[in-house]
Amino acid sequence: MTTKRIVITGGPGTGKTSIINELVKRGHRCLEEVSRQVTLEARENGVEQLFLTDPILFSKKLLDGRIAQFEEASSMDAAITFLDRGIPDVVAYMDFIGDPYPEEFTIACREHAYDMVFVLKPWEDIFVSDSERYENFEQAQAIHHHLVDTYSNYGYALVDVPFGTVEERTNFVVNVVNSL
Repeated sequence: MTTKRIVITGGPGTGKTSIINELVKRGHRCLEEVSRQVTLEARENGVEQLFLTDPILFSKKLLDGRIAQFEEASSMDAAITFLDRGIPDVVAYMDFIGDPYPEEFTIACREHAYDMVFVLKPWEDIFVSDSERYENFEQAQAIHHHLVDTYSNYGYALVDVPFGTVEERTNFVVNVVNSL
């Protein structure tokens, strides 16, 4: 069985993880965002915000984690696997901060193609900062634009997820995927 890899992306605080959690609750195969794990591991090693202190190292760890998830999705016994962010997110965030990055980042984006990408727009009503999310709402909007540009540059036709309750947004995602 070939698993379809479906990415759910968007800037920080847009509700991606809530949709992923709802998909899990409904019995769908999902792979969680890896950045929180990388951030927490760095903190255990005394680095409060690895993304701010060493963005290349942080992004390389994310890239490795997302490539591993891409490969894990291929081996899952499921018709569809949802991923909380994809490999191009790494490039979009690096473009957002304006730091150069190794060519391996762009090569990984070209070599690992997803079957569909849903994007969530910034939504101020639900935006909340927390200990792993340092961005403010204006930065979240800028990141959103970088995500849209990056995925579009790699040839993805993005599917916009409308605002609504978590259940409504999840229903939208499921309905679109089921119509494939």
